[in-house]
Amino acid sequence: MDAIELLLTRAVDTIYPNKTSLEALLRSGKKITLYQGFDPSGTSLHIGHAVAMRKLRQFQDLGHKVIFLIGDFTGMIGDPTGKSSERKALTKEQVENNAKDYVRQASRILRFNGENPVVVKYNSQWLSTLTFADVIRLVSHFTVQQMVERDMFSQRISKGIPVHIHEFLYPAMQGYDSVMMDVNLEIGGTDQTFNMLAGRTLMKEIKNKDKFVMTVPLLTDNQGKKIGKTEGNVIGITDPPADFYAKIMALSDDSILPCFNLLTDKAEGEILTIKKSMDEGKNPMEYKKMLAYELTEQFHSEADARVAQQAFEETFQKGQLNIHNAQVLTIAHNDFSPVDLLMLTNVCSSKSDARRLIKDKAVELDGIPLTLDQKTCQIHPSSTLKIGKKTFFRLEPVQ
Repeated sequence: MDAIELLLTRAVDTIYPNKTSLEALLRSGKKITLYQGFDPSGTSLHIGHAVAMRKLRQFQDLGHKVIFLIGDFTGMIGDPTGKSSERKALTKEQVENNAKDYVRQASRILRFNGENPVVVKYNSQWLSTLTFADVIRLVSHFTVQQMVERDMFSQRISKGIPVHIHEFLYPAMQGYDSVMMDVNLEIGGTDQTFNMLAGRTLMKEIKNKDKFVMTVPLLTDNQGKKIGKTEGNVIGITDPPADFYAKIMALSDDSILPCFNLLTDKAEGEILTIKKSMDEGKNPMEYKKMLAYELTEQFHSEADARVAQQAFEETFQKGQLNIHNAQVLTIAHNDFSPVDLLMLTNVCSSKSDARRLIKDKAVELDGIPLTLDQKTCQIHPSSTLKIGKKTFFRLEPVQ
């Protein structure tokens, strides 16, 4: 498999209008302009973002012009994608604060200096200057039917949940980014397909130019939830190495193969060998440690990975001294909030007591301190809950 074939197949879900046309363009030797947009709704870029950013880096290494677009204007509006209710709007100050460290974080993957550097742009440069007449002309390229047919909007309408006009405008604004940057290709997660195709529509109607769209798979946990800020299970690419390593170790076993495929350069044959080995009953722990080491090395350094692995092993081994005395706690499902999970143990007399322990970082699930901003806990068979220094529970979800 050559570099272009790898670029168009590994960690790729769909290419619009088709792979054949994009491949022909790339093999012609033409250098294209492509981008990915990042709305600064939070301060951290995480491993979910890394899937598409790694694809951007592959294009960069092949000599194509890559734009890292910070959605400082669209970030204030809020992307409604995947939301069952209106997203809370952010102020200009909040967005600017969130975005100020994005380039430094993204530099763990992308090259912003030296040969063929990634270009950084902000969409407030053009979106903030649109007049009302400009907006009317922009949205005239779309129909109400197109918007209403979008799954997330139709579901909210059927449930009587309001859909606000500005949410309809978001895809048009994202699409206008493509027009203003005159790109050939946009990359993003599968959840961004509607928004990216809106840009394809505008490029065709305004510039009579065919824009390609490449979607990459979402990085999800074993419940199908995105690994990211919204779900409270974020793993930041610049998290301290020991924390980063431990958070990877806390992922469910069925995250091992997708993470190897989407976040590493490990050969597909090696990944298939790992799958076969686990299918035959080999303990996944060895492969999860391999994954955690490789990702820590990728986003930090080999030395950081060695130290993080040693720290994890020492913590785990020390914990083992008490785990044999752990009580078994059978739970009905695995989507408890940290406070509700702690209340199940009967260790705390009240939720306020549970919140205090969590705030003091005295509660760990599989070696990772729980936090109050987590929506759910990632629990899998034989997860270990540690409360204080001496109290252990082995969690067993009902199958």
